[in-house]
Amino acid sequence: MDLLTIIAVALGLSFDTFAVSLSYGVIQNKVLFRQAVRVAIVLAIFQAGLLVAGFFLGSFVSDFIKAADHWIALALLSFLGIRMIIEGIRRKKEEEARDYSKPLTLLTIAVGTSIDAFAVGISFALLDIKIWSSAIIIGIVTFLASMVAIRIGKSAGEKLGKRVEIIGGLILIAIGIKIFLEHVLV
Repeated sequence: MDLLTIIAVALGLSFDTFAVSLSYGVIQNKVLFRQAVRVAIVLAIFQAGLLVAGFFLGSFVSDFIKAADHWIALALLSFLGIRMIIEGIRRKKEEEARDYSKPLTLLTIAVGTSIDAFAVGISFALLDIKIWSSAIIIGIVTFLASMVAIRIGKSAGEKLGKRVEIIGGLILIAIGIKIFLEHVLV
């Protein structure tokens, strides 16, 4: 697979992390650069890491993962989205938005948005594609997409005001539904 194709795959895989990062930037509109870098690095590591894991596990678990990956992503992202919506409705004007970059929450989001990378890794194994260079490219593209999205979300969050958690929750649920429908309808 040529470099241009790998970059195209990386862009496709980074759409979910872009949307999550956009949501994070909206919710945490006072996010510091180092916090944004931390979130982007975690998302990039999981995207690249699950690609490599999928590659090495290859066809061994491909039938199980293909049967369940969309359900796992839907459950994880819907759970977080519903939680964000509920907290957005309950939150008073003067309260600060909850920090969704906390380790367990960030881990859940990273896994939920990277399951597709695992499936791509399995297909890369079947196509005998160079995994290490592909993983580095996918990680870098994911990191950059996440940083850009957080910045865009940060700017939008200042304008959107107090109910941004509801928007962020809806975005997470929409991503989960999108992943689910992509697998069910294909």
